[in-house]
Amino acid sequence: MNRRQRRRLLIFLVVPILAAALLLADDLTVRIIALALIIIYVAFIIFLRDSLKFQSTYINDDFDDNLIDDGYQSDAKSYGDSFKIVSKTINPDVITASSYPIDERLPRTTLKPPDLKERFKEIANEELPKELGHGGQFSFALEKILNVIKEVYYAHSVIFFWYNQKKEKFSIDKFVSNSTSISQRKFDLEDDILSKIVQKGEPELLTDISIVAEADVIRYYESKQGIRSFVGVPLFYDKSLIAIIALDSKVEDAFGIETIFTLGRFVRVITMIISIFEEKHSDSISQQRLNGILHLVGSHLKLESEEDLAASIQNSFVQLIHWDAFTFIYYEPIEKKFKTIKVINNTSLKYVGQNLVIEINGTLAGKCITTGMPVKIDDTSLGGVKRFSKSENVTFDGSFLAIPIIYKNQNFGVLCFESLKKNAYSNDDVQFLKSAANYLSFAIHSFSSQTLLKSFITLDIETHTLNTFSFKERVSADLHKAVQLKVPGAIALVRIDDFLEQESLFDGNPFPKVLSTVAEIISSEMTPLTTFGRINEKVFGVYFFNSTTKDIFLWAEKLRVKIARKPIAVVSKQTTYTVSVGIASASNKTNVEEIIYNADLALQKALERGGNTVRSIN
Repeated sequence: MNRRQRRRLLIFLVVPILAAALLLADDLTVRIIALALIIIYVAFIIFLRDSLKFQSTYINDDFDDNLIDDGYQSDAKSYGDSFKIVSKTINPDVITASSYPIDERLPRTTLKPPDLKERFKEIANEELPKELGHGGQFSFALEKILNVIKEVYYAHSVIFFWYNQKKEKFSIDKFVSNSTSISQRKFDLEDDILSKIVQKGEPELLTDISIVAEADVIRYYESKQGIRSFVGVPLFYDKSLIAIIALDSKVEDAFGIETIFTLGRFVRVITMIISIFEEKHSDSISQQRLNGILHLVGSHLKLESEEDLAASIQNSFVQLIHWDAFTFIYYEPIEKKFKTIKVINNTSLKYVGQNLVIEINGTLAGKCITTGMPVKIDDTSLGGVKRFSKSENVTFDGSFLAIPIIYKNQNFGVLCFESLKKNAYSNDDVQFLKSAANYLSFAIHSFSSQTLLKSFITLDIETHTLNTFSFKERVSADLHKAVQLKVPGAIALVRIDDFLEQESLFDGNPFPKVLSTVAEIISSEMTPLTTFGRINEKVFGVYFFNSTTKDIFLWAEKLRVKIARKPIAVVSKQTTYTVSVGIASASNKTNVEEIIYNADLALQKALERGGNTVRSIN
């Protein structure tokens, strides 16, 4: 018998002893005392056992008894060393960490859609449309921000208004809305909620808009929407109110003071974007203007004809300022008229054409010419202004800017820019273009002076033959003489054949050498009764007085063979070149243009046969 069993036996014997005393004692008092002890003892054992059962969770480290073989475990020590209360191990139906292992290092995730990665990349890597300009890029970024605001606050509409301080008007730039009734118009300052934001310069919050008052409070819808809540915040840039962000909802009390503070952070982001775009735009404009000035003053500037002049001005000034239509007016020194020699219209609207003579009186361009001062019109739709001619048919409204080209108090032309946007040009733009036009005026002065001097020269500078005008003038006089004398005549057009294959054999352009050599050969075949001149770049004209087309045909064949057999040295190599000849009769004719036209038809027939051929028309 072990120690625990002996203790249990001793505890059990106490009850029989007290019971025997109750039965054997004759004294009533002794019996009562024995009965009371039995009751107290039994009650004490039962109470002590139940109390120790509930104290099993407070077992300390001194409890060193092991689990017994029958599945019972000691709950606690008794107050003495006489006994212990034990109970069977209880396993309640509760899921604990030991029965449900969790790896705390791995976060729990929800079920992912199969195209999650592709959809995220599509949103995160959305590219700017290539055709967007500076303003379009800002609108693109602004629209994305408005979308975020709408999703965060579950708003019915989120609208971005620009505010024009000079005209005191609102205009919608971008909006994201569930409604299709947004009014696309300008709004005047009144007593509505948007006007209060401007007048006070502080946010406004409405949490319960009645149905009756909606149309008066919310003016940017064309019809009632059932708006119950509204919040609007101002946007300041450079200490001036320039815009408003407005949110509305069909739910009452949808926004609060915390919404205003959060929108303030969005406003700060937008102002930072505006600052970045403005800085980027300024750098871009500066670089473009620098490139334009460098092109204008570059050594590659070619001014040999009006076409070269117009092309150079277009390439130089196209980058200096934004425009939708550009017109270059040039003063013709020979005709002594101002004409439009270059017109570029980037719109589908009606505009003026080239070679239009400018009316000095009653037009914007004429005003610029007569005063020598720039003309800037911020809104051409007002007053029915005329740009170049009183009879012009222009459906172009916006901004107009004219810059005179003046050198030594002489006006050589006008640069005209137009934009579909009103108030598009500033005074800074005017000053910059005036400075840029100073160098241009010197270049045009040189070109105009050369053109005027060339008009007094009868010879072609490159070939020392008569130029086109002098040749036609001389031939016209000879035609009238031939008619009076009743003698025949003919004109031959000699054209240098194309030599693209030979051109690749040389380091430079062989044409100038070929041109001068052919001109020398033709000149050597001239007589006192012939007139020799240059018609265009590759064509020479020869008029034969008192000669028939048959005689000229034989002359042309000899000339063709002579040129074809003549080797022409260019750089370190030499080769041969050919010509084609067209002949037309000039007998009994006085119109030089008609004869040259007929000779050109014969020349085209010669070229159709591959060149190096002579053809004639009677």
